[in-house]
Amino acid sequence: MKSITINGSQRESVGKKSTKALRNAGQVPCVLYGGDKPVHFSAPELAFSKLVYTPNAHTVVIALESGETFNAILQDIQFHPVTDRILHIDFYQLFEDKEITMDIPVQFVGNSRGVKNGGVLRKNKRSLRVKALPANLPDFIEADITPLRIGSKLYITTLENDAYRFMHPDNTVVCLVRRSRASMDVEDEDDEEEETTEATAAEAPAAEAAQE
Repeated sequence: MKSITINGSQRESVGKKSTKALRNAGQVPCVLYGGDKPVHFSAPELAFSKLVYTPNAHTVVIALESGETFNAILQDIQFHPVTDRILHIDFYQLFEDKEITMDIPVQFVGNSRGVKNGGVLRKNKRSLRVKALPANLPDFIEADITPLRIGSKLYITTLENDAYRFMHPDNTVVCLVRRSRASMDVEDEDDEEEETTEATAAEAPAAEAAQE
């Protein structure tokens, strides 16, 4: 998984006055959890743009002025209800030998036959919760919709991987192709073509045998 470095400064004071002063200066107050004790720090709001305003999942390297560095993931973020400015961010520290649970985006690839025939692709899950060692966390989970016909569903079991495990039931539907009015006639025509092709293929050996 790709990593983004956030350069920050450790906070000596964590009171409301100092927090307000930081925000007025364009800084975002942050807390890193998961270690021996919480680490309070701040960083410029612009430093979080590639981490927050993206559909992709990333790990984070928090580099403080003191020289300390921490590997982490974003755990929680608070936005201003009116301006949408970042008010506060919580991070969770990563350790190489400790599994972590994280939401990973789903990337849908391929051209579904059902969609070509007028069906509608419904994406039930745009992200999936996985548990893995930090080194095994994927940037995204690829879901191939090519085999899906109208009425077909893609279950999470199809996406299983040895590097990580899903924190969802086996019957979780990631996506499906729904039937639409425009798709009915096209799908029926395709079924008829398949039946004709299969019948022709079955008759061919019999005709050859008769000639012999």
